[in-house]
Amino acid sequence: MNDQKGISESLTGPVASVRTPFLRDGSIDFDGLRRQIDFDITAGSRTLMLTAGDSHYFVLSDREIAEITRATVEHVNRRAMVIAADRHFNTHQAVSFAKYCTQIGADVLMVMPPDWGGSCTPETLAAHYSTIAKHIPVMIVTNVFIPRGEAFGMRTLEKTLASNANVVAVKDDMCGAFARKMALKVHGEWAVISGGQKQNHLNTYPYGCDGYLSSFISFRPEISRRYWSAIESNSIPDAVAVIRDYDFPFFNLVSGIKGGFDAGIHGTLELFGICSRWRRSPYHTLSDVEMEQLKDALENIGIL
Repeated sequence: MNDQKGISESLTGPVASVRTPFLRDGSIDFDGLRRQIDFDITAGSRTLMLTAGDSHYFVLSDREIAEITRATVEHVNRRAMVIAADRHFNTHQAVSFAKYCTQIGADVLMVMPPDWGGSCTPETLAAHYSTIAKHIPVMIVTNVFIPRGEAFGMRTLEKTLASNANVVAVKDDMCGAFARKMALKVHGEWAVISGGQKQNHLNTYPYGCDGYLSSFISFRPEISRRYWSAIESNSIPDAVAVIRDYDFPFFNLVSGIKGGFDAGIHGTLELFGICSRWRRSPYHTLSDVEMEQLKDALENIGIL
């Protein structure tokens, strides 16, 4: 699925982000991964997206990243589009990984280049994307622009657009004014997806935003569908009501949990029977007591 129309369609609506599950001993829970994939596809996600953050690449080895990617592609088995992801790979390493992703059947590669000490320029980043795009369609993630600012990010996008490389999509993490300007510039050439939370999608949607990374699609998909139905019918008050009644309470809850929001989401996935709460050390995993507290809190806000 490497035509632009098909990619844009597959990124329209709520999209599932793959959260690498672990067993208590820290090993990867591949059975849990497969359950998560099946749930997400049944829930209606047309894409399974691996990301450096949600997929826990910062606590995985390069070999494990390759294994997670292969396991995801094989289990999806063309039932949805698969977006693979790299993690601070230099250009040579990123090209090698891109070739691997092509060989195993991934559709798109989300590229997160290194930029330690402000070492990149818009020109070198555009060249990085263009070189990788010779081997697989590329998704840019704007996370790399956050420390560099709006002007740097926009200049990089302009340079990349001018290169006519096989860049097909952008995932936005900067949000706000940047997201609106970015969508106006690239939508129509690339698919645009908002990284997380409906409020960020709604902020960008009028300017050109196809879909958003959805947490709820992985455990309460009817909430995601209710929001998207409101978007499709252009009922903005109904979309806002879903954000008010579900997103705000849920993300306020998990953002304040010991170990951060990801600990809360992994705990939520366990409570819904999708996969277990465990995360690799030194990340904090919710204790039995904290799981009971999470369960009570989710019941109180009408999520569980």
